[in-house]
Amino acid sequence: MAVLIDRPIWPAHGTLFSHLVSDASLAELHRFAHHARVPARAFDRDHYDVAEHRHAELVAAGAVPVAGGELAARLRASGLRVTKRQHRAQAQQRRTRLSEQWQRLLPDRAALGGELIDRWAEPRRRYHDQQHLAECLAAVDELWPGHPRTLGLAVWFHDAVYLGIPGSDEEASALLAERRLAGVVSEDEVAEVARLVRLTAGHDPEPGDRAGVTLNDADLSILAAPADRYAGYLAGVRAEYHQLTPEVFAAGRRAVVAGLLERPVLFGTPAGRERWEAAARDNLTAELAGEF
Repeated sequence: MAVLIDRPIWPAHGTLFSHLVSDASLAELHRFAHHARVPARAFDRDHYDVAEHRHAELVAAGAVPVAGGELAARLRASGLRVTKRQHRAQAQQRRTRLSEQWQRLLPDRAALGGELIDRWAEPRRRYHDQQHLAECLAAVDELWPGHPRTLGLAVWFHDAVYLGIPGSDEEASALLAERRLAGVVSEDEVAEVARLVRLTAGHDPEPGDRAGVTLNDADLSILAAPADRYAGYLAGVRAEYHQLTPEVFAAGRRAVVAGLLERPVLFGTPAGRERWEAAARDNLTAELAGEF
């Protein structure tokens, strides 16, 4: 099991590209790419595209050079291969499921649901995307079966505006909720949805705020994800902050992770602590140690 790289024979952008893959796990692939400073935005479904001038450097870093046919065969055998057709099918299935979930919230506002689904599919999103939305919706349902409609709407709107500007994004998302829900639900519901969205800026709701605590726990549940998903989450976050130098991003990320680990508890709901606290701390500790 290894990180593999084929010969640079794929033309694009005035040069030739290789494929960098792992035949073991995506976690291994993302970890290698991160330490080798392969841009996170170069990841595509199951591989990184790397320019010809980096081929020798990546081989020296430990990538095993193989022929294209062997790389493809070992990727398929690993179960990690995702074809373009499979990727499109998965995207359509996710959109269908999200549409069905929206219909349960506001069945007579399909156009608004479609607008939000499109927002969550914007190309610049690499972590704050439809998968994140679906995972948050599932987490809220798990933590609070039969939760109020306002909490479900807050999940839909909490990153509906995403430009990678902390604080500003949450405020813009709350304002969007206020505009788009006006006249659709009651004024009290609009105010509650906007309040909950604004809470996600600090991830620090009051202990007695059941809806706020539940939304916060759902948003942080990714921290307890299995290794491959956690590694993908980190790669996605890195890609969304690609404008920062690796050094600046790494320093900021270390501060975030250290701050989370200093908290007495990460999850405010009893169910969240039971399900996710230990695994989240393990992942954060491993990340801080450079294992992701």
